[in-house]
Amino acid sequence: MDLFEILGALTTLAALFSWVNFRFIGLPTAIGLMLIALVFSLVLIALGRMGFGIENEARAILKAMPLDQALMHGMLGALLFAGSLHVNLNELATQGRVIGTLATIGVVTSTLIIGIGASSIGGWLGIDIPFMYWLLFGSLVSPTDPIAVLAALKRVHVPKTLEVKIAGESLFNDGFAVVLFLVLLAAATGADSGETISSGEVVRLLLQEAIGGVLFGLVIGWVAYLMLRSIDDYQIEILITLAVVTGGYALAHALHTSGPLAMVVAGLLIGNHGRSFAMSDRTRERLDDFWELIDELLNALLFMWVGFEVLIMSFEPTRLTLGLLCIPLMLLARWLSVRIPVLVLSRSRTFSPHATAMLTWGGLRGGISVALALSLPESEARPFLVVATYILVTFSVLVQGLTLETVAKRFYGTED
Repeated sequence: MDLFEILGALTTLAALFSWVNFRFIGLPTAIGLMLIALVFSLVLIALGRMGFGIENEARAILKAMPLDQALMHGMLGALLFAGSLHVNLNELATQGRVIGTLATIGVVTSTLIIGIGASSIGGWLGIDIPFMYWLLFGSLVSPTDPIAVLAALKRVHVPKTLEVKIAGESLFNDGFAVVLFLVLLAAATGADSGETISSGEVVRLLLQEAIGGVLFGLVIGWVAYLMLRSIDDYQIEILITLAVVTGGYALAHALHTSGPLAMVVAGLLIGNHGRSFAMSDRTRERLDDFWELIDELLNALLFMWVGFEVLIMSFEPTRLTLGLLCIPLMLLARWLSVRIPVLVLSRSRTFSPHATAMLTWGGLRGGISVALALSLPESEARPFLVVATYILVTFSVLVQGLTLETVAKRFYGTED
């Protein structure tokens, strides 16, 4: 199948599954699509075992257009930009210390806890892979997924300050986590080939990717703002924002800076400064409608795609056991990585009641973790890490995602 046929098949299935979910199931769209796709995949596997060849064709489609390439080099930029457009910069700034701490120190803390814990579990199961790969696994599953989190927050009632913390952390820790992943991946692959990565190289990578991404986002966001301010034509203005996402993300990748961070920063600048000073009411309305549609469409495709990924997984008993045992480890690591910063920062600021519990349970993992795992080079560790990551993401989206609203109502009722 060529690219157009693959996109046609995925879009058709997304439309069909969305209709089924809306008409008969009633789950939140993203979660409903992932669940239906997962069940559909299991049915295909069962039919394959009965002699039908549909399963092999589905696998061929997934391999022809891999999730990690589609998400990391296409969909992610648009999703992050769309998500950050509606985040209030002033509210974000008031929670800057908390968000910055959770998105950096929190991710590092969780990575270490999961890496050490998973290494112990792996040793008990007889999985003999280098410790650096366990740390790499920790970096895969530690960041909360902005796509999953922002989708969940649309239906959850929590105090506004807590909502800003959850949304802000998910937007920024994604970019930082990708940088951490790249550093650990370089160290792991370097160790395999007998090379070592120096501390200076680590610092250079962090500065180039993280700081470079933020600065690049400011530059392209400001250029786009100046262009938006000089005209009043919503069609051209929407096209400018689309160019920021596509051309800007591609250029960030070419410059070896963090595209995700650049898109978040550009989205915040255009969504706040640009919305207030460079757009007419008509443009704001059309721009919001356009990016809301893009957000919903890409979310539908992404979560359905994650559900289909079970077709290319090999759930051997040891891999399955590793993933299941890492579920409580992931939750513990998330709780500790939130609880410690909250305790330290609570000396100088007030947190909403049950903030630690909500930040822990609302820290959903999603497609980004799966995409990063699938991008790992072939090694003896890869099959274990891919399957374990998929199990953790499935648990996070289907269990945490489906119960998040219930947990929020228990803590805060139905009012903000």
